[in-house]
Amino acid sequence: MVAAGAVLLGGCRLPAFGAYRPADSQASGSFALWSGLMIAALVIGGFVLALILWSVFRYRAHDDTIPKQTHQNIPWEIAYTVTPLVIVTVIFIFTVFAENKVDATPPAPAVKVHVIAYRWGWIFDYQGKNVSIHTTGTGYPQLVLPRGEPTQITLTSNDVVHEFMVPNFLFGRYAQPGVVNKFDFTPSKNGTYLGHCAFYCGLYHAQMLFTVKVVSPSSYSSFLSSHGGVA
Repeated sequence: MVAAGAVLLGGCRLPAFGAYRPADSQASGSFALWSGLMIAALVIGGFVLALILWSVFRYRAHDDTIPKQTHQNIPWEIAYTVTPLVIVTVIFIFTVFAENKVDATPPAPAVKVHVIAYRWGWIFDYQGKNVSIHTTGTGYPQLVLPRGEPTQITLTSNDVVHEFMVPNFLFGRYAQPGVVNKFDFTPSKNGTYLGHCAFYCGLYHAQMLFTVKVVSPSSYSSFLSSHGGVA
């Protein structure tokens, strides 16, 4: 049964537990951390619940006799003190690894985009490509990225605090006036993903939407050429 269970579980996908499936390589670490923590919480919570139910039924009162009183148990006290410390330490270590993966910035990214947030829109300026995409009155801007190519985003704000959020990348970062934030994406799946401002910035905050379109490298070159840029 154990062997059969291992074979069957080997074909399962890691449960999402309400999170988006990652569409870039940096998000895979965050997704694995989230799913792992949820699974660990379910296992530990189920174990604690089983202990509680066992205690309730095993030591329920049968009569008015006072049961044997135990004032201390040193091994158990050490166990339930050390175990939470071990759990927190393991969570901390895996969190640091996931954050380091998300925050890592390769020295020579294939694509560089300066993202400028303002009330109430976005500017996507492709560095060295002579291509700039703006929010217009007729639609939301689209950030086109090549699949499998590291992309460095330089994020700034022209006025107030905004937040650049792409749920499918499991990532958000503040755009703050006077502060330059840099981070990297390496898109792994073709598709069009919704992005938005996730920090309330004023009257038309809800209209600060954009999309991220991940395409093949050849389609990305065609996109640059069609906008008068350098492929």
